[in-house]
Amino acid sequence: MREHLCPLRHLFVPGALMLACPVTIGAGSQEPANGKMNMSNVRVLIVDDSAAMRALFCDILDQAKGVEVVGTARSADEARDQIDELNPDVLTLDVEMPGMTGMEFLAEIMGSKPMPVIMLSSVTQQGTGTAQKAIELGAVDCFPKPLHSSPEEFNATVEKLGALIIAAASSDLSASGEAGGASTSGFEPDGRVVVLAGGSESIETVRQVIAAYPANCPPTVILVDADADVVERAVDRLRPSVACKIEEAGSNVMLVPGTVYLAFRDTAHVVVENDYAPVLNVIERDPVGGHRPSADMLFASVARAGLPALGGLLAEDNIDGVRGLDALAKTGAQAFAESGQEGELNQRFAELSKMGTKAAGVAASDVPGWILSATSKQDLAA
Repeated sequence: MREHLCPLRHLFVPGALMLACPVTIGAGSQEPANGKMNMSNVRVLIVDDSAAMRALFCDILDQAKGVEVVGTARSADEARDQIDELNPDVLTLDVEMPGMTGMEFLAEIMGSKPMPVIMLSSVTQQGTGTAQKAIELGAVDCFPKPLHSSPEEFNATVEKLGALIIAAASSDLSASGEAGGASTSGFEPDGRVVVLAGGSESIETVRQVIAAYPANCPPTVILVDADADVVERAVDRLRPSVACKIEEAGSNVMLVPGTVYLAFRDTAHVVVENDYAPVLNVIERDPVGGHRPSADMLFASVARAGLPALGGLLAEDNIDGVRGLDALAKTGAQAFAESGQEGELNQRFAELSKMGTKAAGVAASDVPGWILSATSKQDLAA
């Protein structure tokens, strides 16, 4: 019998914190008690042969912002029917299942109807052979099943897995494994520094930018205000297949072409200074406007340094970076912001428009090509 609905959330899992919140999710069902059902939520199908694990992950994802569990399945056979019926945005898949294994089903999915898949298992932690095989087969990422569930660990898992699923929903499966596009073969940088700021909502855009960059890309600093583990996992998956170098932001680091510098630790700010050459520095200070690292501080530092630069704000549900990018644009630097979908402007772009900042609006899918075209000495389309 196929399982359409998420199981009751009070199943006992040894050593795990379970929430007693029966929820019915599925076609024709009532709205969940927590009121999460929303057309903009990422719709997830959980596939695991263990009823306890299905209940646990329903609990975890029920608490995650922007995520909605639309169904569960116990096997590959059930999952096939559920995928056709529910059309989920993301699939979470166990590795070890009776009958067709999770790895075999993953290969089948990618060969017939590719979709974002996150492997959930105790044997797919990053760095294992199983995890590497899953990534090679097309999985977006691998996430370990929680072995302990204290309240603190449960909340941390909610945040990390929720962010991972939201990023997976917007992943470009066709771009996996590609190292730079053919359109960048004639790229020659114009000498400017590129400075970008985004958050958990823009991890996929950041991934696409790095994947599109050629080996001689402009020196690029990217601030990502998101869970550090999620950023690290995304970068680790991307690193082997890209042409440019990826480094974590540090102090007294000279910015050089061919390298992307990522700032995502919430323990310090990052600034760019002019010491006869662009230099990156990390500063341990209190949060600015509730943010650390602060996009406003980063953009303002580039403006003060007087360096030739291009600044960009990627999507995020706050206005950190708006004032800093405005200050940078007023120095004559080229600026842009991710514009959002038609009729639904991203908050940061909308705020820049209100301020009258001279900044181009760029759709998320166009950001990589736009940056390369803007910073190239010649027209890449020629």
